[in-house]
Amino acid sequence: MTTPSYTAGTTAVPLIDDTIGADLAFTVERFGDRDALVDTASGRRWTYAEFGRAVEEVALGLLAKGVAKGDRVGIWAVNCPEWVMVQYATARVGAVMVNINPAYRVHELAHVLRQAGVSVLVASVEHKTSDYRRMVEQVRADCPALRDVVYIDDPTWTGLVRLGEGVDPARLAEREARIGCHDPVNIQYTSGTTGFAKGATLSHHNILNNGYFVGELLGYTEADRVALPVPFYHCFGMVMGNLAITSHGACAVIPAPSFDPAATLRAVQSERCTSLYGVPTMFIAMLGLPDFAAHDLSSLRTGIMAGSPCPEEVMKRVVTEMHMAEVAICYGMTETSPVSTQTRRDDDLARRTGTVGRVLPHIEVKVVDPATGATVGRGEPGELCTRGYSVMLGYWEEPERTAEAVDEERWMHTGDLATMDEDGYVRIVGRIKDMIIRGGENVYPREIEEFLHTHPKIADVQVIGVPDEKYGEEIMACVILRDPADTLTRDELARYCRGRLAHYKVPRHLRVLPEFPMTVSGKVRKVELRERATEVLRAAATAAVTP
Repeated sequence: MTTPSYTAGTTAVPLIDDTIGADLAFTVERFGDRDALVDTASGRRWTYAEFGRAVEEVALGLLAKGVAKGDRVGIWAVNCPEWVMVQYATARVGAVMVNINPAYRVHELAHVLRQAGVSVLVASVEHKTSDYRRMVEQVRADCPALRDVVYIDDPTWTGLVRLGEGVDPARLAEREARIGCHDPVNIQYTSGTTGFAKGATLSHHNILNNGYFVGELLGYTEADRVALPVPFYHCFGMVMGNLAITSHGACAVIPAPSFDPAATLRAVQSERCTSLYGVPTMFIAMLGLPDFAAHDLSSLRTGIMAGSPCPEEVMKRVVTEMHMAEVAICYGMTETSPVSTQTRRDDDLARRTGTVGRVLPHIEVKVVDPATGATVGRGEPGELCTRGYSVMLGYWEEPERTAEAVDEERWMHTGDLATMDEDGYVRIVGRIKDMIIRGGENVYPREIEEFLHTHPKIADVQVIGVPDEKYGEEIMACVILRDPADTLTRDELARYCRGRLAHYKVPRHLRVLPEFPMTVSGKVRKVELRERATEVLRAAATAAVTP
C-alpha cells in the first residue's frame, strides 16, 4: 500500500504563547547592548535598548492620536527603520497594521484604505517616481475612516513622537495587558489575479511563531546579522526577516530602501552579515554584477531563498561564491504566515534545488487530488494543503472568500501542485492554474524550466502555456539570454531538448526578452507573460493570413 502524502512537524520546542510586544521586551532585556537595527543608507543604527525605546515612543504617539485596540494603522513605505518601528509599535498598542505595497497607485491605495478601514496612515513622502503625499491627497476624500496621515522624514513624524511625550507610559502598559496572542495584528493584501487583492488577517500567534521557527531552523543566535533587501511590506521581510531576527536577538541590516544589488553586497561586506535573504532573481542580479568578485562575503553562512524555485546553477554559485553553505529554501504563502516547509541546514544541494524542504514544527502538510480532496500517495502530484498555528484568521471582512481557501477542517488550500517523497520532502511542480494541458498530457512548467536553465545561452527562463487550435495549449519558453547581444532560435532550442525531454514537453514557441514582468516582491508575473505572448501569437497569425 502506498504511503499517503501527509506529514506533521514534531518538536519538543513549544509554541510561543505571547504577544509580539512581550517577545520584543524579553529580547531587549536579554540583549539590550547588542545591535538590533542598522540602516546602511542613512548610517543610523540602534542597539536593542535604543530600539525598544524608539518603538515605545512611536507606540505612545499612536495612543496620543487616539489609536484604539483593533484600529487599523496603514504603513505605505519603502524599507526604512521607521517601518520596523511602526511594526512593533502597532503590535504594542493592539492595533492591526495594514501593509500597503509601495508600488500601489491611486485606485489600489483607495481600495485598501477603504476595505480595511484604515484610520491612521504612515507613509513615505516619495521614492523614485512615486509621490506618496500627492496620491494620498487624491484618495483622502473617498476614504472616510482615514483621519490622520504621518509622513516619514517629515515634521509629522517628529510630531508623532513629540505627542507621545505627553502620554503616561502606564497607559501603554494597561493597553498591552488587554492584548491576547490570538488577536489580529497584521493585514497583508495578497496579489489577486482577478479583481482586487484580499486582506489576509494574521495574529500575533501566527507570525511570531512562524518567524521564530524559521530562525530556529536557520540556527539564529544573537551573533547573527541579517541583510534584508526584501520588502518589509511582504511576509518575507517582516516575518521571516524582522520577527525571526528579534525573537533571537540578532541584528537586522537594511541595505537600501528598495532592492539594489550593489548596495546589498556593500552592506553584507561592511556589516559582516552572516545571513542574506532574496528571491532567485535578486541573487541572479547580485551574481551578475561586473565587480561581484571584489566584495568580501566571507562572513555569510546562511540565508533564505524564497518566492519562486531556485535554478540549480544559481544555487551552486550562491553556496560556493557567496559562502552561503547553509542557505535555506522556504515555501509558503501570505495566508500561512508565510512558511510551511523549509530545507534544513545540513540538507545537500539536491534537496535545496529539487525540493522546498520538509514541514516546519507544529504544522501539517498533505498533497490531495484537486478533484476529490483525497490524499494522494507519495510521489503523486496534487494540491498542497497546510494546517496549523500558521493558517490565517481569514480574509478581512470576506467570509465567503475565506471559506473558498480554508476548508471546514482548517486546511489551507494553496493552489500549488506538489509531490511529497518518502522522506517528507516537498517538491513544487507548478500552480494548478499554471499547469499546461497539451493534447491531454499534463505538463509542469517547473520541470522544463529546470532543464532549460542548463542551456549555456540562457540566464533565466519561464515556461508558459499559450492557446493552440490542435492541442488546446502549446508550450512557450520565454528566456533572458546571458549575453544580450547573442541570439537563440526556436530550432536551436529544440535541438538542445531533443532526446532529453519527452517530445510533448519541447517548447513549440520561443520568446527572447530583455526582462520579465515582475511584482515588487520579485515574483515573475506569469499571467502577464501569457497575456503578452498570446497577443504576439495572435498578431503573427493575423499577419500571416492578411493578403
